[in-house]
Amino acid sequence: MDAVGEGFAMGFRKWIGGLVLVLLIIRPGLGGSQELADLDYDKLSFRGVGIEWGKLYPTRVDQAESYGIRIDLGYLGPGLRILPGVSYWTSPLTTREIVRLEDRVATLVQSQTDGHQPVVDLGMIEWRDISFSLDGQVVWEVPLDFLTFAGLGVAAHVLNGEGAAINGTFIEDLLDSVTAGFNLHAGLEYPVTNWFRIYGLGRYEVLGDLQYFNTRFGVQVMIGDNAPGEERGR
Repeated sequence: MDAVGEGFAMGFRKWIGGLVLVLLIIRPGLGGSQELADLDYDKLSFRGVGIEWGKLYPTRVDQAESYGIRIDLGYLGPGLRILPGVSYWTSPLTTREIVRLEDRVATLVQSQTDGHQPVVDLGMIEWRDISFSLDGQVVWEVPLDFLTFAGLGVAAHVLNGEGAAINGTFIEDLLDSVTAGFNLHAGLEYPVTNWFRIYGLGRYEVLGDLQYFNTRFGVQVMIGDNAPGEERGR
């Protein structure tokens, strides 16, 4: 492995180690005497891929649909599953948020010109987000062959604002950013067969001054082996 590959692997392990440490602190009974040093990174391998659709309930933009892909890397230790993912949503800023921006611009112009406060019309402003996440989940089996999971994750959000009146202005610069975020989530998963499963979850995401609750529903195709307790015999 070259230096770049080794650096990426080390960084990936640090992110995973941090997630697992927090999970063990939240639920100390999960791992018993298990320590981070005992976790086997070699167990992580591509097991399957899921496609998600969801509904977003945010604070600064209108409700919107979300789309995503999750990668199942399997279990780092007993009951500790690792899932990288990518998600996307786009939505216009709320009327209240646009009015707030218009007031800020009008006040700024007035302070620079010492004149009357101008009327500012920013029109519609669209905000887009592409996020790259890494989730750690505690998974356990419940009756009726369901799997329950709960966990947390970290993400890098690439935000982009667009609008006819703001293109090329400082307002667009304010809305365009790469922001770190974190989430808490929980859900149910049902392995229909050994190679196909369906799932749903609720997810609360925080990134700077934007927060949202996200419901997601997805299907996953399994390529690798199922873990003990996940097999369906078909």
